[in-house]
Amino acid sequence: MEQVSANQLLFKQLIKRSKDLGISDEEFVKIEAVKKLNPKIDWLHVTIALSILMAIAGVGAIFAISYQVLPVSVEGLIFKYYYKTSDPTELSCLIENTETVQDVFRPPVDCSMCINITEIVKVANLTKQEFAEKYAYSGQPVVVTDGTANWTAPEVFSFDYFKKLYAPKSVALASVERDCQFFPYRTNFTSLGQVFRMPKRRAQLKTGKPWYVGWSNCDGETANVLRSHYRRPYFLPADSESSRIDWIFMGSPGYGAHMHIDNVGHPSWQAQLRGQKKWILEPPLECTDVCTSQMSVIVNTGDIIVLNTNKWFHQTVIMGDELSITIGSEYD
Repeated sequence: MEQVSANQLLFKQLIKRSKDLGISDEEFVKIEAVKKLNPKIDWLHVTIALSILMAIAGVGAIFAISYQVLPVSVEGLIFKYYYKTSDPTELSCLIENTETVQDVFRPPVDCSMCINITEIVKVANLTKQEFAEKYAYSGQPVVVTDGTANWTAPEVFSFDYFKKLYAPKSVALASVERDCQFFPYRTNFTSLGQVFRMPKRRAQLKTGKPWYVGWSNCDGETANVLRSHYRRPYFLPADSESSRIDWIFMGSPGYGAHMHIDNVGHPSWQAQLRGQKKWILEPPLECTDVCTSQMSVIVNTGDIIVLNTNKWFHQTVIMGDELSITIGSEYD
């Protein structure tokens, strides 16, 4: 390395001196001293570059061959040696799995789910059979206007109620922040605990920026407390099963969820317990030529909207001047 550095320094000095003397580039490369120095530097760089490329190719070939011909135990040893872990879930992804990435790489939708659907219908007094035949799995979004009849949740659930339920150091809050999902949407909140630490006047919608958040509840005891104030929607088919995880969404007027599509297992329902929310639905891009380009509906307190959020792109906007609170779940 010392010899290389000396050659490089001498080469640079020769270049500078030649410029001072007015020697052209063509004449410079013909100088005997330059010919002796230049190849050494060039060939050294070429050799290093080729060595690096060959090493990278070699490692890639070893891993490619190992996945084809080596026993699983040997593959595991190579994986553990290279990544310093035997658990692939501990590794960070090269590309973050964002909503945009999910939207781009999601499987295409069968457009029969939205053909001839031109509006989000509103109904009441549904029988289980009628719901199953017309709405449950058809792709037709529906709002059931008497969906929360006899529930106590609309009178009980509030910002202060959830703040008390998810108090600092509570099992409920620890469960959400450890095991569940939290959606800050386009707010500056980073956790559910931070939401409940916001200034009182902002929570009361008297000052500050509008906000909208959502979270899932994964704790069984907390679920029992919540479900004591609401029940499984009366119109769901008797043989359908509901998810054990509930979703809660809460926010101030003028805000809501941006246009997106979900990545959950089944269709879902969402009950509007407080306030009102405008839902805007759009079909997937591959269906825009054969389906209605956009539909919207206002969901009022006491209504339940039912749709397959895995197939319909959807956006929500909180209307009126009241805090919006909704709770929902999936069904199969």
